[in-house]
Amino acid sequence: MTAPHSPWRVALIGYGEVGRILAEDLRAQGVPVSAFDLKLLGEAGEPLREHALQHGVALTESHVSAVRGADLVVSAVTASQTVAVAQACAPGLQAGTFFLDFNSASPGAKSRAAEFVDGVGGRYVEGAVMTSVPPHRIKVPLLLGGPEAADLMPRLNALGFAAQVVSETLGVASATKMCRSVMIKGLEAMVIESFTTARAYGVEEAVIASLAETFPGIDWEQQGAYFFQRAIEHGRRRSEEVREVAETVREIGLTPWSAKGTAERQAWVADLADAGVFGARTSRSFARSGDWRTEADRILDHVKKD
Repeated sequence: MTAPHSPWRVALIGYGEVGRILAEDLRAQGVPVSAFDLKLLGEAGEPLREHALQHGVALTESHVSAVRGADLVVSAVTASQTVAVAQACAPGLQAGTFFLDFNSASPGAKSRAAEFVDGVGGRYVEGAVMTSVPPHRIKVPLLLGGPEAADLMPRLNALGFAAQVVSETLGVASATKMCRSVMIKGLEAMVIESFTTARAYGVEEAVIASLAETFPGIDWEQQGAYFFQRAIEHGRRRSEEVREVAETVREIGLTPWSAKGTAERQAWVADLADAGVFGARTSRSFARSGDWRTEADRILDHVKKD
C-alpha cells in the first residue's frame, strides 16, 4: 500500500532502533521525516546522525522543532519518558496534529501524556506494539486506542503500518500490551535465570529436555539464545518497560511481585552489558552469540569474581 498522494510530514521523537526502522520505511516511500533524540546532542549520536544523513531524515535540535508543522508525530522513546516527551512536544504541535504514542507505558501514563497533547489541540492516539519490531518493521502488529484512533488508522495503514483499533477508550490498548509483557518479559528473565543456574549445576540438558516435553511447540535452544540476546542488547529499555508493567498492575490494587522481579533482572543484565561482560558494543549491537551457553558462562564468570 502506498503513501497518500500528498504525503504527511512525519516527526519521530526517539531515533533508537524503532525510530530508525520507521524512518527507513517511511523515507523509502518518499515521506518527509524529521527526528529528534536526546542522544543526538552528544558524541554517542554520531551513528544516528550518519543514519539520518544516509536516509534523508531531517534531524532537529529539540522536541518542538521536530514536531512543528508535522501532520503525524510518533513518540518512540523509553517508557519512563512517555509523559515527559508529550509535555516537551506540546508547545510545537499544531491543532489537528496526530500524536501516536508508541511507548510501552501504563494506561495511567498514557492518560497523563494525552492531557498535554489534547490540551493544545493535538489528537492523541495510544499505540501498543504487540511484538518485536525488527522482523516486521513498519508492519509490526499495532493496536490503537482512544477517541482519535479510528480517524488515524486508515491514514497509518496507507503509510504501510498494520494498525487496528481496539477501543475508543484510552488505556485499553496499553493494558493489553502491558498484561502481555508480564508474561513475555517475565519469560525472558526466567529463562536467563533458569538456564544460567542450570549451566552452573551442569543440568542444562536435562532442564531443556524437560521443558521440551512440557512445551513441545517451543525450540528452547533457539528461544534461549534469542532471549539472552534481546536482554543483553535491550535490557535497559526492557527494564523500564516492565516498571511500567508493574505500575499497570499496581493501578488495579495488585502488588506486582513478578513484574518487579523481572524489571530487576532485566536491569541487572543491562548493567552487565554496560560493564562489558558480554563483549564490546559495536555501532550496531553487542557481539552476538548463537549459543546462550556462551552468555551464561560470561555471567557465571562475572558472579564468581564477585
